Amino acid sequence: MNPEPTEDPGAHGRPVGRRVFLGTLGLGALGVATAPALQRGLEGILGAVAGSDPTGLSGLLPNGGGFRYYSVAASVPHRGPADYRLTVDGLVDRPHTYTLDDLRGMPQNRLVRDVQCVTGWRVPGTPFQGVRLSRLLDAAGVRSSARAVRFTCFDGTYSESLTLDQARRPDVLVALRMQDKDIGHDHGGPVRLYVAPMYFYKSAKWLSGITVTDRVRPGYWENLGYDVDAWVGRSNGRTDEPTS
Repeated sequence: MNPEPTEDPGAHGRPVGRRVFLGTLGLGALGVATAPALQRGLEGILGAVAGSDPTGLSGLLPNGGGFRYYSVAASVPHRGPADYRLTVDGLVDRPHTYTLDDLRGMPQNRLVRDVQCVTGWRVPGTPFQGVRLSRLLDAAGVRSSARAVRFTCFDGTYSESLTLDQARRPDVLVALRMQDKDIGHDHGGPVRLYVAPMYFYKSAKWLSGITVTDRVRPGYWENLGYDVDAWVGRSNGRTDEPTS
């Protein structure tokens, strides 16, 4: 899963891994069940605490009004225009490696959708902009034996996957912008995946590899029990309102 903060707790303390976060699920359930007025008050308190929290742990508490940032890797290298690369390979006729400028020069699509975390919080009306994944797949020439797409990240740890049909949806982006600004490092930049109709763990941060495969290969959290098909409100035992 790939949440991150609107107020960038990473600036106040190092990211905290998902394993620690799972220990706060009881608090998350409390936040989801709380009446709206009380929840808004809780969000205000947590926002104030996060601003002076040197540990970053306050970012793990429930807060429906903002993103939560954490990483499954101990550290993540920074990439920019000079050294960022996105490779498209696997069962394709024309493998290709894109620079950041290459991706910026391609036709861009903008989506505004709610972002839903599988642990309960939601950020409404979040703009994402980037290149449709289907455009990169078409440019690569997907072979007839292909059935799925695997995504890898330059944190060296995270991975995700989609079926080929899911990957070709118009609401799946290789995103370069989020909230109408370039995606920063803590938000998974300079390039991340955005899968609008699925829980946010499908939207892999720090995207560096797109590999077309003959079958779905479960991603990082799916190997630990999360659903491979992560439709919002129709997976992981949750009944959230769809995001698109």
